[in-house]
Amino acid sequence: MPWREVSAMQERREFVRLAMMEGVNRRELCRRFGISPDVGYKWLARAEAGQDLSDRSRRPLNSPSRSSDAVEAAVLSVRDEHPAWGARKIAAVLERNGVKPPAVSTVHAILGRHGRIDPWPVSPGKAWSRFERSAPNELWQMDFKGWVRLASQEPLHPLTVVDDHSRYSPCLAACGDQRGETIKPLLVTAFRRHGMPLAFFVDNGAPWGDPHGGETWTRFEVWLLKLGIKVIHSRPYHPQSRGKVERFHRTLAVELLDLHTFASLDQAQRAFDSWREAYNYERPHQALDQDVPASAYHPSPRTFPEILPEPQYDENEIVRSVSTTKAYISFKGRLWSVPKAFCGERLAVRPLNTDGLYGVFFASHQIGSIDLTNPQPVSHVPEQASAMSPV
Repeated sequence: MPWREVSAMQERREFVRLAMMEGVNRRELCRRFGISPDVGYKWLARAEAGQDLSDRSRRPLNSPSRSSDAVEAAVLSVRDEHPAWGARKIAAVLERNGVKPPAVSTVHAILGRHGRIDPWPVSPGKAWSRFERSAPNELWQMDFKGWVRLASQEPLHPLTVVDDHSRYSPCLAACGDQRGETIKPLLVTAFRRHGMPLAFFVDNGAPWGDPHGGETWTRFEVWLLKLGIKVIHSRPYHPQSRGKVERFHRTLAVELLDLHTFASLDQAQRAFDSWREAYNYERPHQALDQDVPASAYHPSPRTFPEILPEPQYDENEIVRSVSTTKAYISFKGRLWSVPKAFCGERLAVRPLNTDGLYGVFFASHQIGSIDLTNPQPVSHVPEQASAMSPV
């Protein structure tokens, strides 16, 4: 089947699944997907009737009254379709599909008996406590999975985005580089489909950070700030603070990247689309009591604006425009340097609680400070996670 047809089918399935989530504005979702309400409701009707939109039957794999041989066949069927899934996930899928599963230990024994896995070497360890945001779209974690080689030896950089609350992935993209201009259209597609989050949680690397160039702010971050999306950086050398996206990376590696070598970015993207669909809607997640991420997710009501907003300031505020070529503002008879990412932007200078100390703001975000008692450049005010940030 041609790539265009595969993409269309996956797009329809994603529309239907998002439209069936509780509280979703279906007409707004139709607008985000670029279809008329008539088309959207036609797809929903077909999906509800079990027609055309799915390449898998929703009927149970088996009946609880069938023989143990049939149950074993059902276990092996799920395992063969998802070679990296363990006994707990397989048992959850069987139960979801109407098959009364045996105990998890029995499922594991079936897999071992048929040569699908080795016996457990040790007993499972204790569960770790987790922190998470209270609702979907409050925080999306974003990162690049360590790059891998295509068959042509060119690099493949998987861009990963995971909702902190639900573990739902609104974006998984096969990129040839890690530039902000490459990422923007991919995020725009995700924003148009799923709405926009309140904040992104990222590390300090490119393109959302510039650890080697001496600049803390980037043009990519400024673009997100204009969209009303806060950018939160993890503490340096603390990858555990971004535990959900790191765990997503391990799952992606085990279930997909370690099993395949892709000939091109297009082929990788087709595989990513198929895997993301299974991850969101089929794969049981232990942190969700073996439910799927889509069960805890709904699209954001924050619609992506087609015209990029500019920051608004009150009439009585001290507002300075930054040159497009020189990163300076004039204040109190001096030139003060500001981050290069804000060249061409308008900034506000607001007094703080200490005499002689002023904050430099981009809209409501403080990006630096001016100390009139110390003739130094504007100091940076980072937006970093505390020790109790979600993981």
